[in-house]
Amino acid sequence: MDHFAYRSGTLHAEDVALADIARVVGTPFYCYSTATLTRHYRLFTEALSPLPHLVCFAIKSLSNVAVLKTLGDLGAGMDVVSAGEYLRAKAAGVPGDRIVFSGVGKTREEMRIALEGGIRQFNVESEPEMRALSEVAVSLGKVAPITIRVNPDVDARTHEKIATGKSENKFGIPIARASEVYAEAARLPGLDVVGIDVHIGSQLTELEPFEQAYLKVADLTRRLRAEGHDIRRLDLGGGLGIPYARGNEAPPLPTDYGALIKRTVGDLGCEIEIEPGRLISGNSGVLVSRVIYVKNGEGRDFLILDAAMNDLVRPSMYGAHHDIVAVEEPVVGADQQPYDVVGPVCETGDTFAKARPLPALAEGDLVAFRSAGAYGAVMASEYNTRPLIPEVLVKDDHYAVIRARPTFDEILSRDTIPDWL
Repeated sequence: MDHFAYRSGTLHAEDVALADIARVVGTPFYCYSTATLTRHYRLFTEALSPLPHLVCFAIKSLSNVAVLKTLGDLGAGMDVVSAGEYLRAKAAGVPGDRIVFSGVGKTREEMRIALEGGIRQFNVESEPEMRALSEVAVSLGKVAPITIRVNPDVDARTHEKIATGKSENKFGIPIARASEVYAEAARLPGLDVVGIDVHIGSQLTELEPFEQAYLKVADLTRRLRAEGHDIRRLDLGGGLGIPYARGNEAPPLPTDYGALIKRTVGDLGCEIEIEPGRLISGNSGVLVSRVIYVKNGEGRDFLILDAAMNDLVRPSMYGAHHDIVAVEEPVVGADQQPYDVVGPVCETGDTFAKARPLPALAEGDLVAFRSAGAYGAVMASEYNTRPLIPEVLVKDDHYAVIRARPTFDEILSRDTIPDWL
């Protein structure tokens, strides 16, 4: 569910017409709904109750500080994968004891920043990283709480580029080697082993892969406790998918996911952490764009928009589907025609959809890409020297620009010409 709906013939975000924002802010722009962010976060907290738990929002899906503060003020933790994301969480007012640091390539400098600023735990992904963290913690006179990410060799049945739990993936340590790695962690100074971490992928549309992974984690918990480790926290990752194409079968609900967690690991007496990103942020956002031209081609018509692959790369990068709708509500029963929906970047890959049935559209009309809140703005670039587009946050009947569109002068000022030129 989201809070984008037609009212009086035009698409609204909560109580704000997207066309009104477009007139003031210009297009293209991202628009996020506070009500949707809030609802989806609360679905997870309710699904895990009464287990002791923390829902850590995966910042990599949507990292604007205003969005992070919205969720942080509700009590959310944050899952970060870089020093930059860590500092974004801190800037949003999230305390260090609600921040989890994930990622396979943490540098010593990133470790230092998190240890000095406060951290709930590091999700350690390899033995070299574990040894480096021990050295940094000792040098600072700190103790680093850690979980160790295990790779359960479970097929998440998702896109190959976002699967993370198979043996050939770069993430975590093989679960078969967990005992020896945990034994080394217990010997290293400056580390406090608090639990186990697992994450098998993103955009999962069925629960069975989670169940396979979590049952393995439950068995590992019992084994590690028998070996003397105080396993008191389980970080179960994220990855629950969203329905990108309306009318298709919906992925499992957070309530079903919560029930699975309770069934597989709920009897272990551990605090549960989960790290949803897409399901909280995905349907909270839309990308609004304007038609530049309607071009008649050989056997097809092209809808050329002012948004491009640098603004929303998922269709080009993953072949991903986003529903595209007219901002002005079509007449009921209006005829549709197929369009290739494309952007202005000089690459054939700058294609959002092929032969997509849409109502007849004309130059100047507005369209909205649904389910664009996750991995939209965060993956954008300035390719072709196209400015990063604004982000707008709506709450009830008002809105604010939470990231402005840079001017060309601001973009050019970042380049420096050396003295010899």
